[in-house]
Amino acid sequence: MDRQSFRRIVTGIVAAAVVGLAVPVYAQNGSLRGKVVDGTGRPVDACEIILDFVGDYNRQIKTITDKNGEWIRAGVPASPGTWNVTAKKGDLSGRQTGVVVKIGEMVRLADIVVRTAAENAAGPTAAPSGMSADEIAKRNKRQAELEQLFKDSETELAAGNLDAAVAKLTTLATEVEKCAACYTKIGDIQSKKGDMAAAEAAYLKAIEIDPAQAGAYGALATIYNQQRKFDEASKMSLKANELLGTAGGGNASTVYNQGVILWNSGKAAEAKAEFEKAAKLDPTMADAHYWVGMSTYSLATQGTGALIDAKKPFEEYLKLSPTGQYAEVVKALLATIK
Repeated sequence: MDRQSFRRIVTGIVAAAVVGLAVPVYAQNGSLRGKVVDGTGRPVDACEIILDFVGDYNRQIKTITDKNGEWIRAGVPASPGTWNVTAKKGDLSGRQTGVVVKIGEMVRLADIVVRTAAENAAGPTAAPSGMSADEIAKRNKRQAELEQLFKDSETELAAGNLDAAVAKLTTLATEVEKCAACYTKIGDIQSKKGDMAAAEAAYLKAIEIDPAQAGAYGALATIYNQQRKFDEASKMSLKANELLGTAGGGNASTVYNQGVILWNSGKAAEAKAEFEKAAKLDPTMADAHYWVGMSTYSLATQGTGALIDAKKPFEEYLKLSPTGQYAEVVKALLATIK
């Protein structure tokens, strides 16, 4: 076989691989998001989130909560196995185990409560001074009722009774004034049901109540990306980045999301820049390295840049995720890079 024929065959294989993978990245991975609160329900900012994979290989991912105690992590491998999520700040800590990442979904975790040993030993916080015994009793009863309503919604959700969970949260939203978090949670459940119109409406309501709901913007970016409404997706992603303080770089997940949207809208060069930022912010994000390689490779086939530049990010991907979902594709592409 002459060199020209070999090149044609390789080009055909590579072209097929690129076309096959040039689909929304969210369809290939999963995303996680959640919130960290202290024992009194107040959000905990700048809290480290550590995700440890429990499966056939070791993998750890880290991120941090924003000023609202919320965190988002995109590009989480949906490999067979589960994730343990630990929240730490100083002597505060909390944990969730057995978290399942679902391909193409943004999974919302229940709030992680972080406490110290001293707080656990202290018991309930004292009531505000100046309240009568009757006022305290009424306040506590009301608070207990609302907490039970939320717990009931969580129970229904865990049992797979999604409509019942939405009903409970809708009731809670009418009982608690301006409960943006209620509508964000409703949006999460509607998204899980596949009712994207209802999910979009809920997220928009959350933003209407509280324009600082970074998680709602991020979820809307996911929905619009999947619907191929890339302009809207980009706007929502940029707003989430702004609220999370990542406009200049600081949260790898949100920067990665922006790269996803740009890639899916056919803007490979712009996407590459975002993936490179994400990989720099979080060197352990294997998928960021993969998409740096893919965007570099894609641009090279269009005459912009050199194929050899894709070698390093591809090798880094294999180092971080040797049995990952893109491992075989990366090996095949590396074999074509001379």
